[in-house]
Amino acid sequence: MTETRHITDDASDVVVFLIDQHQQLKGLLADVLQTSGEERQRYFDQAREMLARHETGEEMIVRPLTRKAPGGEEVAEARMAEENEAKEVLAKLEKMDVDSDEFVSTFTGFRQSVLDHAEAEERDEFPLLRQNTDPDALVKARDRVKRAEKMAPTHPHPSAKTTTANYVAGPFAAMLDRARDAFSKD
Repeated sequence: MTETRHITDDASDVVVFLIDQHQQLKGLLADVLQTSGEERQRYFDQAREMLARHETGEEMIVRPLTRKAPGGEEVAEARMAEENEAKEVLAKLEKMDVDSDEFVSTFTGFRQSVLDHAEAEERDEFPLLRQNTDPDALVKARDRVKRAEKMAPTHPHPSAKTTTANYVAGPFAAMLDRARDAFSKD
């Protein structure tokens, strides 16, 4: 299995930080398919939690920056649509036996969608950020993403089409208040 790789604290900015997370996610997603039983369940849980944190940071911090760039609204909307679709599939996967043929088949498609989504971010969104966002703002965005991820839910709610709705949908409302307080200090 892939060695668990931790995101370095010195990743230069939000783009480097998120690309590093994409690499870690690729490994976790591969591990799910290469294992079985409790080990598969453990890797699936790790991947699900990391995806929830990662997407929370992107939605709360990165997407607003993307929307400010010329053509950024379209790019942000496309990524959000992909993420919402992934939430729905993930909710179905959570209800399946990880060793069932249905899980393997559904997860295989899900994995490819996640990889395609990461590729689209790296190809379309991240260059847009680099071209249209001050380098210091990208470093600050990295720090804000890290804080957002610490407060993120571990299970995305497919009926909640935004991260804010995810927080409100369950016992995460208090965490949202803490997140807002943390970001208002910037």
